[in-house]
Amino acid sequence: MKRLIYQGVLAQQSAEHQVITIAAPASDIHSFARIDRAGRDSNGALRGFQRPQIASHIREIRDYLQSPNAVLPNPIVVAFVGGVHIRKVDRKLVELTIALGDEPPGFVVDGQQRLSALAGLSEKDFEVFVSVLVCNSYDELRRQFVLINSTRPLPKALIYELLPGVVGLPARLTNRSFAASLTERLNFDPSSSLKSLIYQHTNPGGIIRDTAVQKIIMQSASDGAIREMPQDHQFEGGFDLINEFFAAVQSVFKRDWDGHNPRTSRLVHGAGVVALGYVMELLVARDGAATRSDFERGLSVLVGKTAWTAGHWKFSSTERVPWNGIENTPRQIMALGQHLISLVRHTPKKTRGGRRKKAS
Repeated sequence: MKRLIYQGVLAQQSAEHQVITIAAPASDIHSFARIDRAGRDSNGALRGFQRPQIASHIREIRDYLQSPNAVLPNPIVVAFVGGVHIRKVDRKLVELTIALGDEPPGFVVDGQQRLSALAGLSEKDFEVFVSVLVCNSYDELRRQFVLINSTRPLPKALIYELLPGVVGLPARLTNRSFAASLTERLNFDPSSSLKSLIYQHTNPGGIIRDTAVQKIIMQSASDGAIREMPQDHQFEGGFDLINEFFAAVQSVFKRDWDGHNPRTSRLVHGAGVVALGYVMELLVARDGAATRSDFERGLSVLVGKTAWTAGHWKFSSTERVPWNGIENTPRQIMALGQHLISLVRHTPKKTRGGRRKKAS
């Protein structure tokens, strides 16, 4: 088995992890580190974590690196969960041995665009700094990826999609983890009414933004129907609730849903989706709605009173907004949500027999 040996500097940062800086030629890095791109296997399970390459950015870096006086002081961050051996030479100096097998043992955590640019250099094998992070498990490696990149300009969709498999995160990320996990289930469960319809980093063909679905879940979990469920049933109960509700939405507003995208229908637009979340909460609280048929009865009073694909929303006697003027802003989401709730509250609802019942 081939081995690569480097002299490095050990940083005292964590009792559980070892962080070492080495200098290595780009060709070496490609032999011991892989770029594990985020995707889904045939069962819909998430694998990998890196975003796609940005070709224009790689070209810019490569053009610069081909100049005679180019420098690249920023290190490539590579994490290992095995395949490395560290021997202390002095208090700070270490010898790092990397064992090469059928696949590179390391994973690029930060610097994939720089590394890709280095691969295209034909005249020189550029030497760069590598920050080596030794982790105890792949789950820990993924957690470090999220923590390292959550404060950098990495797509939020990718960060949120990785959250369900990560523990030990700051509160601002942990609070969204439940919503991200439930959104993932709604997007990939074969029984879900939203299957494959939610846009995520690994499902770019989706039409409904994952952040919109997550907002519905977070609002319900903090102050709504999901919060009222037993804690050990909130995930399954939350899935059933949202699954049944959007099955009803698709049935009641079929013409405004089928074949549409956010540009052609505000029903599948982020603003419309989040606003409908308020209606869902009202129907649960007022009518005890839980099934598709329950929600269909509650939503039926809105038929003929919406402007998802044409016309105007009349929010007040002085405010009329064109159907495609609804934007994904807090103010307009709240205005649309309150308008829909008002229509539901003040329109007599249908009973099971089809007669209209006086609104409470």
